[in-house]
Amino acid sequence: MKPAGTDPRILSLAAEVAKSPEQNVPVILLKLKEIINNTPLGSSELKKVKQDIYCYDLIQYCLLVLSQDSSRIQGGWSTISQLTQILSHCCVGLEPGEDGEEFYKELLPSAAENFLILGRRLQTCFINATKGEEQDKLLHFFQIVTDSLFWLLGGHVQLIQNVLQSDHFLHLLQTDNVQIGASVMTLLQNILQINSGNLLKIEGKALHSILDEILFKLLSTPSPVIRSTATKLLLVLAESHQEILILLRLSACYKGLRSLLNKQETLTEFSRELRQLVDLLTPKIHQEVEEQKLHKAACLIQAYWKGFQTRKRLKKLPSAVIALQRSFRSKRTKMMLELNRQKEEEDLRLKLQLQRQRAMRLSRESRLNMLEIIHPGQVEKYNREMEEKSALTIQKHWRGYRERKNFRQQRPSLTEYKAAVTLQRAVLKFLAKCRKKKKLFASWHGLQELTDARRVELKQQVDDYVKRHPCSQMSETASRELHAQAQERLQHYFMGRAIEERAQQHREALMAQISTNIEQLMKAPSLKEAEGKEPEQFLSRSRPVAAKAKQAHLTTLKHIQAPWWKKLGEEPGDEVDVPKDELSIDLGMLFIGGTKPP
Repeated sequence: MKPAGTDPRILSLAAEVAKSPEQNVPVILLKLKEIINNTPLGSSELKKVKQDIYCYDLIQYCLLVLSQDSSRIQGGWSTISQLTQILSHCCVGLEPGEDGEEFYKELLPSAAENFLILGRRLQTCFINATKGEEQDKLLHFFQIVTDSLFWLLGGHVQLIQNVLQSDHFLHLLQTDNVQIGASVMTLLQNILQINSGNLLKIEGKALHSILDEILFKLLSTPSPVIRSTATKLLLVLAESHQEILILLRLSACYKGLRSLLNKQETLTEFSRELRQLVDLLTPKIHQEVEEQKLHKAACLIQAYWKGFQTRKRLKKLPSAVIALQRSFRSKRTKMMLELNRQKEEEDLRLKLQLQRQRAMRLSRESRLNMLEIIHPGQVEKYNREMEEKSALTIQKHWRGYRERKNFRQQRPSLTEYKAAVTLQRAVLKFLAKCRKKKKLFASWHGLQELTDARRVELKQQVDDYVKRHPCSQMSETASRELHAQAQERLQHYFMGRAIEERAQQHREALMAQISTNIEQLMKAPSLKEAEGKEPEQFLSRSRPVAAKAKQAHLTTLKHIQAPWWKKLGEEPGDEVDVPKDELSIDLGMLFIGGTKPP
């Protein structure tokens, strides 16, 4: 909602930005600096001007310009640095009103991130520059950007956590250039002076990275300015936060820090701060021993816990990666389908719109052509006919709409009617079947009485049939004998069928037993592998079978033990006769476990 009583300068500037081409927008936005500078600082008029600038999206235009490449902007880094000043001054002290959530959660973090990105770009350009004058200008622009960022953070303290966690800020802090490094260290020192409590709210990895970089600059950088700034930063952090002091004392990452600090040259510029820092890092003897014990215990617990967590993550890693890939691919497929669907809908909408416009244009052209052809005296008649046609078309569409509406209203009743017809048809079929069954199984009520003429006719038909089919003559005695023979044969058939059924059942039982024995023998182990009572499972319960087995066994033994000259006349298929006495000698002992008692 646009505010009432807007400053005319803001209105004219917004209109000029909207009408101007893209390349002229940055230069036009620089006029905001003059408007802000001409307004008294801290007055209600300045707040109103900032609200008007935000309501007409001029701050968003500044953000868009800052995200562009510097080579495409008129004035280059000079224009960009001035826009950063304008943006920071407009955001500080601004009361967004109804759009507060969008301003604090989206616009301000985006502005801080853009400032850091601009700082990295300026850092790259400064390092790549070869001329001294160019480096001085770039350093001046870099200082303006860092000052603008500090001004923005001073007005909105909640952005400090976002800036300290940003990768761009860490890259700026890790620079090897002395001048850029001094500016960034000064910015960090000023930020911590505003509110150092946000440093503990950031992630542990980011906090360790900042502390590592500060210590690196303190111990490895030859520049006294950066070393002094790093010493002051560490001193402020150690004095204001007990957690950071314990971390510097006990962490394995900073082991030996005190000895390295003691070896530093005692320069007059920051020897006092360095000595204070060393004193802070040197606790008493008993405190140090107790803290070391606690530290070792904590390290042991952390080692076990981290090992458990690592093993757990490693077990879940393949399934997690597969699930992540599957979800990513499905999400990407859905996004592509959604984009294609939206594109098709947009194309169809544009196509329909073009078709409507083309049809409307053709209709108007045809009407104009008809008006040119028709005689002026018949124009009124033509218009009347066109009105009638239009009225008929409207009535036709209206009647169609009304009938469709009535049909939709009557659809439930039609469904009920169809259901009733289906039920009635089924009931009628059922009743017809019931009547048909009653007719089939109805009791016999006797024959109708025959007339004399019908009796004569039926008797004549019987006589004719008997004459055409004469029967063979058989006496009563022959009939009885034939009946007796038939009865005897029938009885013999029934008796033979019972005997045959019992024999068939016996054969089937024997076949089943033989199949079982064959399967058992096929699965049986060899005699060398047999153990325990396994051989007893193959003893036969039939004496004929046992006798036959015994006979075959003795035959094989005799054939094997006979001298070679007795085997000369024998053939492989010849059987050797074995006396019955020899068969019955060991029969009872050998097959006693599988035979029935006599």
